[in-house]
Amino acid sequence: MIHPLSSVHPDARIAGNTTVEAFTSIGQDVEIGEGTWIGPHVTIFDGARIGKNCQIFPGAVISAEPQDMKYNGEATFVEIGDNTTIRECVTINKGTSSYGKTVIGNHCLIMAYSHVAHDCRIGNHVILVNYVGLAGEIEIGDYAILGGMAGVHQFVRIGAHAMIQGGSKVGKDVPPFVMAGRDPIRFEGLNLVGLRRRGFAVELIEQIHEIYRYVYQKGYNTSQALERIERDIVGNGERDLIVSFIRESKRGIIKGPFEEL
Repeated sequence: MIHPLSSVHPDARIAGNTTVEAFTSIGQDVEIGEGTWIGPHVTIFDGARIGKNCQIFPGAVISAEPQDMKYNGEATFVEIGDNTTIRECVTINKGTSSYGKTVIGNHCLIMAYSHVAHDCRIGNHVILVNYVGLAGEIEIGDYAILGGMAGVHQFVRIGAHAMIQGGSKVGKDVPPFVMAGRDPIRFEGLNLVGLRRRGFAVELIEQIHEIYRYVYQKGYNTSQALERIERDIVGNGERDLIVSFIRESKRGIIKGPFEEL
C-alpha cells in the first residue's frame, strides 16, 4: 500500500506487500523488498537498497549524500538487509568512491537519532542504541552492541559480540567478544551475558578468557601475545577470529585494565 500523500518516483522498485505511509519521499533509484513498512515523513534518496520485512520509522533519512569532502557525486549505495529496524530520525549516508556503499546487515536495530556515515559496514544482529554516532568507514561485526551516545572514530573496527558502554569515545579497535567501557575506553572483560545468551559453551568461554589473559594480563606485547596464543591454544573459529582481528588492526586495539593510557 502506497499512501496517496506520499511522493514515490514511478521508477522506484517497490515489492508487493510493502507499506509506504503519508508524507514519505522515495527517489527513482530505490529498491525496497516485500513486507517492509516505511513510516510517515521518511526520506529515501537514490541508491537505497532495502531488504524484506524491514521497519523504517518517521523522520529517518536513508541514502543521503555523504558528509565527506571527497565525494564528487558518483553513484554509490546504501544496502540494508532483511528484518532490520530503523527507528526515528536515524540518518544513514551512502558510500563514496572509497568503498562504494554503506552496508547494514540482517536483523539489526538502529535506534532513534543514530547516525551511520559513509562506507560503514555493519554486520547482522547489531544494535546501535539511541544517539550512537559512527564516522566514516567503520566496521562492526555480528551481534555487537553499542550503548547510547557512543561515538566511534573513522576507520575503527568493532569485533563480533563486543559490547560498548554508553557514552564511550571509541578511537581504537575493539576486539571480538569483549566488553569495553570507562573513559578513556578500555577492555573490561568478556561480554559474558551476551555469549551465554547466544549459546556459547562454558569451555569455549573459558578459552576466550584465556586468550585475553595473554593479550591483557600476562605482560606480553601484542606480537608476543599472538605468538603464544597460536602456540599454546588449540585453533578454532573463535581463536582464529581474535588473532586475525588483532593482527590486522591498523589503529591498534583498546588498552587493558592495568595498562597506562
